[in-house]
Amino acid sequence: MGLAIIGFTIVLRFLLNPLTRPYMESMKKMKEYSKEIDKIKKRHTDDKKKQAMAVADFYKQKGIKPGAGCLPYLLQIIVLIALFNVFSRVLSSNGEVINNINSLLIDPLKFTSETTLNTRFLYLDVTKPDVIKIPNFPITLPGPLLFLAAFVQVLSAKIMTPYVEKEEKLAKKTPQESDDFSVAFQKSSLLTFPIFTLLIGMSFASGLALYWFLFSLFQVVQQYRQSGWGGLTGWIRKVKVLKSTYETSS
Repeated sequence: MGLAIIGFTIVLRFLLNPLTRPYMESMKKMKEYSKEIDKIKKRHTDDKKKQAMAVADFYKQKGIKPGAGCLPYLLQIIVLIALFNVFSRVLSSNGEVINNINSLLIDPLKFTSETTLNTRFLYLDVTKPDVIKIPNFPITLPGPLLFLAAFVQVLSAKIMTPYVEKEEKLAKKTPQESDDFSVAFQKSSLLTFPIFTLLIGMSFASGLALYWFLFSLFQVVQQYRQSGWGGLTGWIRKVKVLKSTYETSS
């Protein structure tokens, strides 16, 4: 079952690739024209309405479509909701997986009653949540796969956004507070969905966490190959500085 989930994830990524490519190309162009965009923002620092209109006109002139990634994300959410329903109906933990699968298939495709399904994958049983129960304590924590899925989501969301270091500096010089709020909101949104994944994932089959982890990982690799590290640039620079400092001190 674990291998089936991996195969499904790979096929789905290939099917969605033509839809995600326009957004990634737009992100690449935004990186290429970052200096011009910064100049436009600086010219209209005191008027956010004119700044937004000027940037929008520049995007239109250069063929940049930041909203091109909406459709792939909507499709991802639809697939995720569908998998929630399928996993909750099919991957039950009461030993009736084959019967649940047969209830969704037509007669020629149904399995026999003697068929067994291997639901073990690495340390997981994909029909059960990936959780860690602490003995003698009424506490249940997310398992390693859920933490990996949440972490890769943070990377995916960060890499899908353009590098915003200059925007943060510009926001600090802006007399209006709306710009600072937008930067802060962008940062907080990077953590909202991963935290939600950790909490809600503890109640669902780990097969869903496996799918989401692989899907997000493939997305990170695809985005990096298309347009570089994106919003992760600042993090990578900090890691390099810390590494250089450590090597110098040692």
